[in-house]
Amino acid sequence: MEALNIHQLRKTYGAGVEALKGVDLKVQQGEFFALLGPNGAGKSTLIGILTGLVNKTSGKVRVFDEDLDVSPSRVKAQLGVMTQELNFNIFESCWNTVNFQAGYYGIDWKEASRRTEQLLRDLELWDKAKQPVRNLSGGMKRRLMLARALVHDPKVLILDEPTAGLDIELRRSLWVYLQKRNEAGLTIILTTHYLEEAEALCNRVAIIDQGTILRDAPMRDLLGQLKKQTFLLELAESATMPADDEQIQYRTLDPLTVEADMAHGITMNEVFERLIRAGVKVQSMRPKANRLEELFIDLVGKKSKGLTA
Repeated sequence: MEALNIHQLRKTYGAGVEALKGVDLKVQQGEFFALLGPNGAGKSTLIGILTGLVNKTSGKVRVFDEDLDVSPSRVKAQLGVMTQELNFNIFESCWNTVNFQAGYYGIDWKEASRRTEQLLRDLELWDKAKQPVRNLSGGMKRRLMLARALVHDPKVLILDEPTAGLDIELRRSLWVYLQKRNEAGLTIILTTHYLEEAEALCNRVAIIDQGTILRDAPMRDLLGQLKKQTFLLELAESATMPADDEQIQYRTLDPLTVEADMAHGITMNEVFERLIRAGVKVQSMRPKANRLEELFIDLVGKKSKGLTA
């Protein structure tokens, strides 16, 4: 079943700026879907239309068979939104911030209280329940935003830069929670500038630039289209790397750390055989988290040159 179906969605602002130019997009129920693009690509406009904050110029939007034009309130009821900006009352308690949100959706007090407690416990905020929001750290405020977005049990969760400004440890703990909710059946749509975040979490991705979808495909298919992959090699001891060729190029970062750009299709066995023959002892090898970024730059570069992406 389709969780989201967008057809020929257009938005032209008063100054004549076309933010969306006939966007077609489908998200299946249960997907963890990434919507990626640079600033000004149209992501925020698209989310604004879904949530009723922006009026579309034309096109159709359906969320689980509910038409945005026909039943806007029903569409909104099925969406949970965690915005990039912290937009709650910092003088209100954490409990009330979440509990009051449930009331906006007509959830009775007893059920709202049960859900509020469960979410605050799950997101490790229970000991802060009675404290005002202003006392929370940046990471706690992010988790409180997520609790508020989930309290009415939406079918689709929209995350707009959910981990912006968080350190690596907090980001990864949030990833674990989101993965569990997705595995339980929640459809999640993610926008992020942390491209490794999309690669780690999402099974499908759409790349948007200047109001146009450049590519929409499973994550594994997109990554498979890369002409090269970059790996980090940790060496057991300093060594002279083999000469570069068309398949592998090396960059020494320090005596024990080397980046290796590998042509798509070359196997790990081939790489290790070459290193062994050259007398290089590799202690560990892992992909560098930039594969999606390379693809994005490639797609945007092609479009800017007027080529077919």
